[in-house]
Amino acid sequence: MYELYLDSADVSEIRALAAILPLAGITTNPTIMAAGGLGLNALLPAVTDILGPACRLHVQVLSNTTDQIVAEAERLHALPYDIVVKIPAHAAGLAAIKRLKQLDIPVLATAIYNVQQGVLAAMNGADYLAPYLNRIDNLGCDGIGVVADLQQFVERYQLPAKLLVASFKNVRQVLEVLKLGVHSATLPPDIARQMLQVPATDAAVDKFEQDWRAAFAEKLPFET
Repeated sequence: MYELYLDSADVSEIRALAAILPLAGITTNPTIMAAGGLGLNALLPAVTDILGPACRLHVQVLSNTTDQIVAEAERLHALPYDIVVKIPAHAAGLAAIKRLKQLDIPVLATAIYNVQQGVLAAMNGADYLAPYLNRIDNLGCDGIGVVADLQQFVERYQLPAKLLVASFKNVRQVLEVLKLGVHSATLPPDIARQMLQVPATDAAVDKFEQDWRAAFAEKLPFET
Protein backbone atom coordinates (compact mmCIF):
# COMPACT_ATOMS: atom_id res chain seq x y z
CA MET A 1 0.00 0.00 0.00
CA TYR A 2 1.27 3.45 -0.92
CA GLU A 3 2.17 5.70 2.01
CA LEU A 4 1.85 9.48 1.81
CA TYR A 5 3.54 11.59 4.47
CA LEU A 6 3.63 15.28 5.26
CA ASP A 7 7.13 16.68 5.74
CA SER A 8 6.20 19.05 8.52
CA ALA A 9 6.13 19.70 12.25
CA ASP A 10 3.60 22.53 11.92
CA VAL A 11 0.56 21.27 13.82
CA SER A 12 -1.85 23.70 12.14
CA GLU A 13 -0.69 22.64 8.67
CA ILE A 14 -0.88 18.97 9.61
CA ARG A 15 -4.42 19.39 10.94
CA ALA A 16 -5.60 21.28 7.86
CA LEU A 17 -4.11 18.90 5.31
CA ALA A 18 -5.02 15.75 7.24
CA ALA A 19 -8.68 16.63 6.71
CA ILE A 20 -8.11 16.30 2.94
CA LEU A 21 -5.17 13.98 2.32
CA PRO A 22 -4.80 10.28 3.26
CA LEU A 23 -1.75 10.84 5.41
CA ALA A 24 0.06 7.84 6.87
CA GLY A 25 2.00 10.13 9.18
CA ILE A 26 4.68 12.79 9.16
CA THR A 27 8.40 13.06 8.55
CA THR A 28 10.62 15.50 10.42
CA ASN A 29 14.23 16.51 10.71
CA PRO A 30 16.02 18.94 13.06
CA THR A 31 15.44 21.88 10.70
CA ILE A 32 11.71 21.12 10.37
CA MET A 33 11.39 20.64 14.12
CA ALA A 34 13.10 23.96 14.79
CA ALA A 35 10.78 25.73 12.33
CA GLY A 36 7.73 24.15 13.96
CA GLY A 37 8.78 25.39 17.37
CA LEU A 38 7.66 22.29 19.28
CA GLY A 39 9.75 19.62 20.95
CA LEU A 40 8.88 15.94 20.54
CA ASN A 41 7.05 15.77 23.85
CA ALA A 42 4.54 18.29 22.50
CA LEU A 43 4.58 17.41 18.81
CA LEU A 44 4.07 13.64 18.91
CA PRO A 45 0.87 13.58 21.01
CA ALA A 46 -0.54 16.48 18.99
CA VAL A 47 0.08 14.68 15.69
CA THR A 48 -1.28 11.40 17.06
CA ASP A 49 -4.41 13.20 18.16
CA ILE A 50 -4.86 14.52 14.60
CA LEU A 51 -3.90 11.45 12.57
CA GLY A 52 -4.86 8.70 14.99
CA PRO A 53 -2.85 6.18 16.99
CA ALA A 54 -1.89 4.16 13.90
CA CYS A 55 0.04 7.02 12.32
CA ARG A 56 3.74 6.56 11.64
CA LEU A 57 6.20 9.22 12.82
CA HIS A 58 9.64 9.54 11.24
CA VAL A 59 11.96 11.28 13.69
CA GLN A 60 15.61 12.09 12.98
CA VAL A 61 18.51 11.73 15.38
CA LEU A 62 20.75 14.69 16.13
CA SER A 63 23.80 12.65 17.20
CA ASN A 64 26.72 12.13 14.82
CA THR A 65 28.85 9.25 16.12
CA THR A 66 27.74 5.65 15.74
CA ASP A 67 27.48 4.96 19.46
CA GLN A 68 25.57 8.18 20.09
CA ILE A 69 23.20 7.52 17.17
CA VAL A 70 22.43 4.04 18.48
CA ALA A 71 21.82 5.32 22.01
CA GLU A 72 19.56 8.13 20.78
CA ALA A 73 17.67 5.75 18.50
CA GLU A 74 17.00 3.40 21.40
CA ARG A 75 15.53 6.28 23.42
CA LEU A 76 13.31 7.30 20.50
CA HIS A 77 12.19 3.72 19.97
CA ALA A 78 11.17 3.48 23.63
CA LEU A 79 8.61 6.28 23.23
CA PRO A 80 4.97 5.08 23.06
CA TYR A 81 4.48 5.85 19.37
CA ASP A 82 5.05 4.16 16.00
CA ILE A 83 8.42 5.84 15.42
CA VAL A 84 10.79 5.18 12.55
CA VAL A 85 14.22 6.54 13.43
CA LYS A 86 15.76 8.66 10.68
CA ILE A 87 19.52 8.29 10.36
CA PRO A 88 21.72 10.09 7.80
CA ALA A 89 23.33 7.69 5.33
CA HIS A 90 26.93 8.67 6.08
CA ALA A 91 29.58 6.29 7.42
CA ALA A 92 28.62 6.60 11.10
CA GLY A 93 24.96 6.37 10.19
CA LEU A 94 25.39 3.26 8.07
CA ALA A 95 27.22 1.57 10.94
CA ALA A 96 24.44 2.58 13.31
CA ILE A 97 21.77 1.24 10.95
CA LYS A 98 23.52 -2.11 10.88
CA ARG A 99 23.56 -2.28 14.68
CA LEU A 100 20.01 -1.01 15.14
CA LYS A 101 18.53 -3.61 12.81
CA GLN A 102 19.98 -6.27 15.09
CA LEU A 103 17.80 -4.68 17.79
CA ASP A 104 14.76 -4.72 15.47
CA ILE A 105 14.38 -0.93 15.56
CA PRO A 106 12.68 0.56 12.46
CA VAL A 107 15.09 2.80 10.57
CA LEU A 108 14.92 5.26 7.69
CA ALA A 109 18.20 6.10 5.94
CA THR A 110 17.95 9.78 5.12
CA ALA A 111 19.92 12.46 3.24
CA ILE A 112 20.59 10.06 0.36
CA TYR A 113 22.22 11.86 -2.56
CA ASN A 114 23.47 8.96 -4.68
CA VAL A 115 22.68 5.36 -5.51
CA GLN A 116 25.53 3.82 -3.53
CA GLN A 117 24.33 5.42 -0.28
CA GLY A 118 20.89 3.89 -0.75
CA VAL A 119 22.28 0.50 -1.76
CA LEU A 120 24.51 0.28 1.31
CA ALA A 121 21.73 1.43 3.64
CA ALA A 122 19.35 -1.17 2.19
CA MET A 123 21.93 -3.93 2.52
CA ASN A 124 22.51 -2.89 6.14
CA GLY A 125 18.80 -3.38 6.83
CA ALA A 126 17.21 0.07 6.51
CA ASP A 127 13.42 -0.16 6.33
CA TYR A 128 13.08 3.07 4.34
CA LEU A 129 15.39 4.94 1.98
CA ALA A 130 14.90 8.69 1.56
CA PRO A 131 16.60 10.06 -1.57
CA TYR A 132 16.54 13.87 -1.71
CA LEU A 133 15.20 14.24 -5.24
CA ASN A 134 15.32 17.99 -5.83
CA ARG A 135 18.51 18.49 -3.84
CA ILE A 136 20.14 15.90 -6.10
CA ASP A 137 18.98 17.91 -9.11
CA ASN A 138 20.42 21.05 -7.54
CA LEU A 139 23.84 19.38 -7.46
CA GLY A 140 23.64 18.98 -11.24
CA CYS A 141 22.74 15.28 -11.04
CA ASP A 142 19.58 13.35 -11.99
CA GLY A 143 17.25 13.02 -9.01
CA ILE A 144 14.64 10.97 -10.84
CA GLY A 145 17.42 8.74 -12.16
CA VAL A 146 18.74 8.07 -8.66
CA VAL A 147 15.24 7.20 -7.45
CA ALA A 148 14.66 4.91 -10.44
CA ASP A 149 17.98 3.11 -9.93
CA LEU A 150 17.30 2.58 -6.22
CA GLN A 151 13.78 1.30 -6.90
CA GLN A 152 15.15 -1.12 -9.49
CA PHE A 153 17.83 -2.32 -7.06
CA VAL A 154 15.29 -2.98 -4.31
CA GLU A 155 12.98 -4.85 -6.69
CA ARG A 156 15.71 -6.87 -8.40
CA TYR A 157 17.17 -8.18 -5.16
CA GLN A 158 13.81 -8.33 -3.37
CA LEU A 159 15.01 -6.28 -0.42
CA PRO A 160 12.54 -5.28 2.32
CA ALA A 161 13.61 -1.61 2.08
CA LYS A 162 11.01 0.87 0.80
CA LEU A 163 11.73 4.15 -0.92
CA LEU A 164 10.31 7.20 0.83
CA VAL A 165 11.21 9.96 -1.58
CA ALA A 166 11.75 13.45 -0.18
CA SER A 167 12.67 16.93 -1.41
CA PHE A 168 10.18 18.03 -4.07
CA LYS A 169 9.94 21.43 -5.72
CA ASN A 170 6.85 20.85 -7.87
CA VAL A 171 3.97 18.47 -8.50
CA ARG A 172 5.51 17.14 -11.71
CA GLN A 173 8.33 15.57 -9.70
CA VAL A 174 5.80 13.87 -7.43
CA LEU A 175 3.98 12.38 -10.42
CA GLU A 176 7.23 11.20 -12.01
CA VAL A 177 8.13 9.40 -8.79
CA LEU A 178 4.71 7.73 -8.66
CA LYS A 179 5.30 6.29 -12.13
CA LEU A 180 8.38 4.50 -10.83
CA GLY A 181 6.34 2.45 -8.37
CA VAL A 182 7.99 3.72 -5.20
CA HIS A 183 6.36 2.79 -1.91
CA SER A 184 6.04 6.23 -0.35
CA ALA A 185 6.79 9.93 -0.53
CA THR A 186 6.80 12.86 1.85
CA LEU A 187 5.54 16.24 0.72
CA PRO A 188 6.19 19.67 2.19
CA PRO A 189 2.92 21.51 2.86
CA ASP A 190 3.34 23.89 -0.09
CA ILE A 191 3.65 21.02 -2.59
CA ALA A 192 0.74 19.20 -0.95
CA ARG A 193 -1.39 22.30 -1.44
CA GLN A 194 -0.26 22.63 -5.06
CA MET A 195 -1.58 19.12 -5.68
CA LEU A 196 -5.00 20.29 -4.53
CA GLN A 197 -5.13 23.34 -6.79
CA VAL A 198 -7.14 22.61 -9.96
CA PRO A 199 -8.47 25.88 -11.43
CA ALA A 200 -10.33 24.05 -14.22
CA THR A 201 -12.32 22.07 -11.66
CA ASP A 202 -13.13 25.22 -9.70
CA ALA A 203 -14.34 26.89 -12.93
CA ALA A 204 -16.50 23.87 -13.78
CA VAL A 205 -18.09 23.90 -10.32
CA ASP A 206 -18.83 27.62 -10.62
CA LYS A 207 -20.52 27.04 -13.98
CA PHE A 208 -22.60 24.18 -12.57
CA GLU A 209 -23.84 26.46 -9.79
CA GLN A 210 -24.60 29.36 -12.12
CA ASP A 211 -26.66 27.15 -14.44
CA TRP A 212 -28.53 25.57 -11.53
CA ARG A 213 -29.34 28.90 -9.86
CA ALA A 214 -30.63 30.30 -13.16
CA ALA A 215 -33.14 27.47 -13.38
CA PHE A 216 -33.99 26.68 -9.73
CA ALA A 217 -32.83 29.69 -7.70
CA GLU A 218 -31.75 28.74 -4.16
CA LYS A 219 -33.26 25.23 -4.09
CA LEU A 220 -31.02 22.23 -3.70
CA PRO A 221 -31.47 19.24 -6.06
CA PHE A 222 -33.37 17.16 -3.48
CA GLU A 223 -35.79 20.04 -3.04
CA THR A 224 -36.84 20.19 -6.68
